Amino acid sequence: MDLNNIQRVYFIGIGGIGMSAIARFFNEKGVQVSGYDRTSTPLTKQLEAEGMQIHYTDDINAADKTANLVVYTPAIPAAHTELQWYRNNGYEVVKRSDVLQEITRSLFAITVAGTHGKTTVSTMIAHLLTDSGYGCNAFLGGISVNYNKNFWSSDKQVAVIEADEYDRSFLKLSPDIAVLTAMDADHLDIYGTPEAMEDAFIQYTHNIKPNGTLIARFGLHRNNELNATNKLLYSLQNDVANAYAANIRMINGGYEFDVMQQDWMIDNVSMHIGGMHNVENAVAAITVAHLLGIDAAKIRAAIANFKGIKRRFEYVVKNDHQVYIDDYAHHPEELRALISSAKALFPGKKCTVIFQPHLFTRTRDLADGFAESLSLADDVILLPIYPARELPIAGVSSEMIAGKITVPVKILPKEAVMEYLEKTDHPLLITAGAGDIDQLKDPVGQLLKQKTN
Repeated sequence: MDLNNIQRVYFIGIGGIGMSAIARFFNEKGVQVSGYDRTSTPLTKQLEAEGMQIHYTDDINAADKTANLVVYTPAIPAAHTELQWYRNNGYEVVKRSDVLQEITRSLFAITVAGTHGKTTVSTMIAHLLTDSGYGCNAFLGGISVNYNKNFWSSDKQVAVIEADEYDRSFLKLSPDIAVLTAMDADHLDIYGTPEAMEDAFIQYTHNIKPNGTLIARFGLHRNNELNATNKLLYSLQNDVANAYAANIRMINGGYEFDVMQQDWMIDNVSMHIGGMHNVENAVAAITVAHLLGIDAAKIRAAIANFKGIKRRFEYVVKNDHQVYIDDYAHHPEELRALISSAKALFPGKKCTVIFQPHLFTRTRDLADGFAESLSLADDVILLPIYPARELPIAGVSSEMIAGKITVPVKILPKEAVMEYLEKTDHPLLITAGAGDIDQLKDPVGQLLKQKTN
């Protein structure tokens, strides 16, 4: 696959967050981009506005039969008519990870992997490099609030790539700098066991280019098996790590802190997004920026104007009477970090979490962990499981989690949430999940603003 000799590219599943970043990459290079997705979304409408042709029915007659390259997402079923047609008719058909593989071969690549934190860390790194004038090409798994997109380009031959562990696709990448944020059990429908998943993350570190650098979170399980010529550990506050935060102060829903390392420090870093875990994410991103030689003053300025990622501890409403946070959290550890940080930032406010479980297999495998984390809230509303790519599993439902939660809990259909919120007050409200719960964000935000006016 020669990325420089492609005139027309067709995407099956173009509306996915990772797929759309690659579609934008080709589109900015002047390649003719078109594609299919199951449903129209705000993101696909943006892609269409940028000049890409998209249709929403599985119909080969609507697809580009003159494409030089066909890219598909592993979330597309193997029986998909268009995918089968391209495969049966001699087209070059690749996964999005194959395209990213070529990009990491040809550019200086900074990749960020981990079961959580990777979207925030990769977006922070890309913002630091861009805001400081260093420059990078960014391939992200979330929409940056600063840039309102998940891809941007630069003449600098550097790429920042979010490395997705789903379907083992991140193992195709060969980074110069690799970040590893977490190795908690997830995607057990793909990996089978937590040990097999850890094996994949260890292999990810073995794919680092010669003389490359690994920046790993301090305290990861099997840390001694992680491999790189140069290895740095980062932490929230543990001073045994190579880089960590000190003197953390909570200020108006954000933080001020110092970043310490053995031979350097950056004091009085000011970050205006919530979540103590985001302080740790910032330590990782700042470590990368320092490694690249970016000036401390530019790092400090970039973090100060970092506005976060949509659906990552996103303040939808924040005033004296009402705080409403929306987040993508869909794993027990992400929920734990989200809820505990929100309660610490806004002590004394009753915390209500509306959570939509994502995938039947994840709910089945991690029900105890979900219940434990959600029990940190003062009360919980569960939506039915969002199936995504899965078929229902007998006996697996939101009731599995609800029965283990130790605070007041109720299960509501998504359609009933607005009526419930109209009749009740929730001073600190969180919506969380990776399914279609994001459709509630704007109407809930508008309702809460009306109630507090």
